[in-house]
Amino acid sequence: MTCNCNTANNNIDLTKVKPYGDTLNDGQMEFAFTLPVPFGEEASEAAKNYVKQMGVTEPNCVYSKDMGGGFTFFIVYGKAQHTIDYTTIKVPKVDVEIMDRVACGEYIEQNIKREVVMVGASTGTDAHTVGIDAIMNMKGFHGHFGLERFKNVKAINMGSQVPNEELIAKAIEVKADAILVSQTVTQKDVHIQNLTNMVELMEAEGLRDKILLICGGPRISHELAQELGYDAGFGPHTYAEHVASYVITEIVKRGRI
Repeated sequence: MTCNCNTANNNIDLTKVKPYGDTLNDGQMEFAFTLPVPFGEEASEAAKNYVKQMGVTEPNCVYSKDMGGGFTFFIVYGKAQHTIDYTTIKVPKVDVEIMDRVACGEYIEQNIKREVVMVGASTGTDAHTVGIDAIMNMKGFHGHFGLERFKNVKAINMGSQVPNEELIAKAIEVKADAILVSQTVTQKDVHIQNLTNMVELMEAEGLRDKILLICGGPRISHELAQELGYDAGFGPHTYAEHVASYVITEIVKRGRI
C-alpha cells in the first residue's frame, strides 16, 4: 500500500501539531530510559507512572531489561496530549547559499584569487575524529568529499586531543582564514568549557576578529556557537560544502581577500 503524503499533509493543522504513530494526531510516542530501581514488575509499573506524570496517557511498558546494579532499562509507549504551534518556531541557522565542491573552487578563483587555508582539530581531551575527518579529509563522508578535495583550499587536519593553544599556534603559522573545532564528547558539558576556552585564548592573542572561528559536533547548533563567541556552528547532517560555502563567502563579505 502506498501512502500519499502530499494529500495527507493538506489535512495537517501546523498550529496544533501532535506526535504521529498509527493515525494522524493520535499522539503516540515511544520513551526509552533507565531508572535506578531493581528489575521486576514494580520497576515496570514505576516506569509507566513516571511517563504518566509527564502528561502522557495510556502508558504501556513494552520492554524492560535488568542493567545490573539495581538499574532497569525501559521502553514505554503512550499518548501525548499536548500540541505545538509549528508556525511560530524560528531556528537560528547559518544563512548562506550552499555551493557544491566545484562551485566553491570556482568562487574562490573568481572572488578571492588565492588559496583559502583552514586548520581544524578535535580539541581538548576529545579523542574522536569522525566529525573533523568527515569535514576535512579527502574521502569525506556519505558521498560528500572533504575539504582536502576542494580546489583552491588548503585543509590541515591536526587530528584529536589537540590543545587549544596548539591549534591556535598552527593557525598563526599557516596564516589560516578559518579554525574548525570539532567536539564529539559532550558529557557534563565538557564541550562548552573547551569551546569557551578557545574563544578566550583567541581574544587574548588578539586574533578573534582576524580568523573565522567555527565549531561543529552532534550537540552543536548555530545558536549555541554564536552564544559562545563563534562565527558559526554546524551540527548533524552538515558536510564540507556547508562549511566551505560559509567560510569563502564570509572572507569576501569581510574584505579579507
